[in-house]
Amino acid sequence: MKKEVKTNVMRILEKEKVPYEARFYPHGKEAVDGVTVAELTGQNPDQVFKTLVTVSNKKEYFVFVIPVAEELDLKKAAKAVGAKSVEMIHVKDINKITGYIRGGCSPVGMKKKYTTTYHITAAQQPQIMVSGGKIGTQIACEPDALVRVTEGQYADICKDS
Repeated sequence: MKKEVKTNVMRILEKEKVPYEARFYPHGKEAVDGVTVAELTGQNPDQVFKTLVTVSNKKEYFVFVIPVAEELDLKKAAKAVGAKSVEMIHVKDINKITGYIRGGCSPVGMKKKYTTTYHITAAQQPQIMVSGGKIGTQIACEPDALVRVTEGQYADICKDS
């Protein structure tokens, strides 16, 4: 029998007694975009969220979790965390800052606790999916549970369509 491979995300959720469902999708060595992940897992893109990491003008890091088909509004994001401005971190810095690689970055289990903000639409979903901590792995669970585990908040942080 093949042993189930658990990621740190799964271990943390289990330790916090958060029910979750692990979902896996086929992948190569490179990350695929979030809309493709939604298709590969048979999920509505409104329920699949990507994790974005930003840095403020004061060199503080902030994490934003938004639907995969949406775009982060940097002004709304900065306002939500009380920063003057934020910008996306460079892809090359993702591992150093979060402990994750591009395409496998989860809001759960980063190297340090960063202020984490989920787009308000997450609160309206019974379940959302976020990265399970490595490419090819997604975690589905209740959004309020993710907010609790990451000590996060909800805010309107996406660009208006």
